[in-house]
Amino acid sequence: MSSLCDLFLSVTHSLQYFYTATSGISSFPEFVAVGVVDDLVISQYNSYTQKCVPRQPWMKQHLDQEYWDSETKLGRGAEEVFKKVIQILKRRFNQTEGQHVLQAKNGCEWDDESDVTSGYEQYGYDGEDFISLDLTNMRWEPLRRETAVTSLKWNRLKSILNARKQYFNHVCLDWLKKYVLYGNRSHGWKVSPEVFLFQKASSSTVVCHATGFYPDGVKVSWRRDEWHIQEGVKMGETLPNGDGTFQKRAEITVSPEERKRSQYTCEVEHRGGQTLITLTEEDGNIVCLTQMPPSDPDPDAPSDPDPDAPSGTTETSAGHSSPLTPHGNPNTGDGQDTATGA
Repeated sequence: MSSLCDLFLSVTHSLQYFYTATSGISSFPEFVAVGVVDDLVISQYNSYTQKCVPRQPWMKQHLDQEYWDSETKLGRGAEEVFKKVIQILKRRFNQTEGQHVLQAKNGCEWDDESDVTSGYEQYGYDGEDFISLDLTNMRWEPLRRETAVTSLKWNRLKSILNARKQYFNHVCLDWLKKYVLYGNRSHGWKVSPEVFLFQKASSSTVVCHATGFYPDGVKVSWRRDEWHIQEGVKMGETLPNGDGTFQKRAEITVSPEERKRSQYTCEVEHRGGQTLITLTEEDGNIVCLTQMPPSDPDPDAPSDPDPDAPSGTTETSAGHSSPLTPHGNPNTGDGQDTATGA
């Protein structure tokens, strides 16, 4: 059985793709597709360049040109279909002019400890959701009256629904695990947090700030002497840094008198090791910090090249797979574009 700490430090990884098509907005591309892993942008395509490009060095390092050529081809196909769909939606909503935006997002999540997985897919138009995929029952659910026709037509396409099920249960997760592996290797498999204490000016609030760690699973807590403090701790969210690492903070309010009576310690637990920093002060001001160095790096972290690095000729990418794209929505053969729901 996993300990409470093990459960807390498990990491839920995510792979998401965001699509945006616009009409009547001259200052923005007519189509943009962005791939994101763990809140980090990994790839991007837009109608200006009509090329899919890596946004992380490790994506460029681990994936060959055939992969990016394949992603570019899928991006162009998605661009063509999304442009058609937004025109159909304008007619359906009786809109002849103005600025309009069609958005889509899909993705999958994976808990690397429990191996629990999940997925989602949904679409929005002009800021409102209009259709989503119920993965439990494998049915498209209309979220607006005007899209009931679309859901009915998409639900008749059983082969497409089976393809979506295959994508979320296998393809998306397989690529997510590969991307996480590539990113982990570029960061040395895991990066320990740097931990700092500082006092907010003219207050009794003390902040424990952990930053620069990877992956994002971390536990930050405060202790009074040997007892963990449960109440009065203001816990911040885990936030991404610009370099692919993460940060998190926990605040407590402790008067100078309380600091003299008891010892306060911030404890940070991460896969890269455990760090303890004790509040040390002089004349009521924080003047130095006592830090336990993190544990040694994982000796089992793999450093050899991945023998299964995907190639655009042997595997399809995880991106651009949606009913609005050729990859996820082959023509039915009846002359209609099934993506449109028309």
